[in-house]
Amino acid sequence: MPAKWNSAPPRRVRSGGALTLVFVGVLATGAATGSWGGDESRSADRDTAARIPVGDVEEPAREGGEPREAEPRDAAEELVSRSGDRWSSAYSAREYDGLRRKLDGEYVGTGISVSRQAGADTGADADERTVRVTEVAPDSPAARAGIRPGDRLRSVNGTSVATKPVTEVVAMLRGTAEGTTAADPGSAVRLGLTSEGRDRTETVRRVRLSAETVVSEQLSPDVNRIKIAHFTEDSGQRVREAVRSTPDGAGILLDLRGNSGGLVTEAAEAASALLDGGLVATWDDDGEQRSLYAEEGGNTESPVVVLVDGGTMSAAELLAGALQDRGRAVVVGNRTFGKASVQVPHEMADGSVAELTVGHYVTPAGRDLRREGLTPDLAVETEESALNRARTVLSGLASGS
Repeated sequence: MPAKWNSAPPRRVRSGGALTLVFVGVLATGAATGSWGGDESRSADRDTAARIPVGDVEEPAREGGEPREAEPRDAAEELVSRSGDRWSSAYSAREYDGLRRKLDGEYVGTGISVSRQAGADTGADADERTVRVTEVAPDSPAARAGIRPGDRLRSVNGTSVATKPVTEVVAMLRGTAEGTTAADPGSAVRLGLTSEGRDRTETVRRVRLSAETVVSEQLSPDVNRIKIAHFTEDSGQRVREAVRSTPDGAGILLDLRGNSGGLVTEAAEAASALLDGGLVATWDDDGEQRSLYAEEGGNTESPVVVLVDGGTMSAAELLAGALQDRGRAVVVGNRTFGKASVQVPHEMADGSVAELTVGHYVTPAGRDLRREGLTPDLAVETEESALNRARTVLSGLASGS
């Protein structure tokens, strides 16, 4: 069952699911992890995507290299401008429909994820850190084109990616350009690759895919890692299933690094998987205070370590803060981003959508994370050491030492 509100659920703007239930930080914060596309890519200034794999799981685009006529969003932009809020955003009807699909766990892309790595390449760009393909979705256009993890990505549509931030590389993969609308399935993107020392070019066409936002992996007999990329529809249920699959005696490593947020109700349901009821967060909705509670019956036996970094935002911070305040988890990593605002979408007369902040949530202990973010119980000096430190802590908890 989903987590519970203490009053009526957040309002919908339109019935039938055409516009999405209240969500936390999906858009304006997404670019900090390279996870979402569109105007939000100009709203955040942290390039944590360089430290984690990010994919072409987005769609704002130009098709065939030529921008299509943009749909109206003037009314939404005017309302957002009057709000004076840095996290509010304006979208055309088409752009918001793309967001709705993303929150449903769908995206338009080729099926690859990339990260920037310090490679052993030689030649003219020997000093450049290399953009590598880190994951390829099964049966995706990229997989059918023979693209494999470890391939080097040299260019997108003829433009070199050698010196570009990973977030910009992701935008290129998606075809993102300012003032354009979303790419349709079937739009083409040309990728310059190096595989086993040989350069080649592949033209692939984007399709609609289902995002794997929750991945469970047994790292060792005593460590089950649950990585949550975003909080989309059914993420909470998938976390529940992953928690239930944890072997007796093993601990749970909840990896929220680079998670830029999503549906707050899904984050609360994920908390329900690890709590036996109780408060998850409170927030104000235009002056009316609401409280969000976990359902009873979650796993309270397995030790839990939550891994966070500067790209952990919004709904992900809500989850980490709840588990930390309730004494359910040890939080390891680096200070989180510090965005605790709640947005709702408002449909305008011209069909555009204004996403406006209506309030800010606080953790069960009353902490407001807007300025400082969440402070981990155990800070790590480097991103590379975070996973090892978290595993060590969790192994110690699991063994009772």
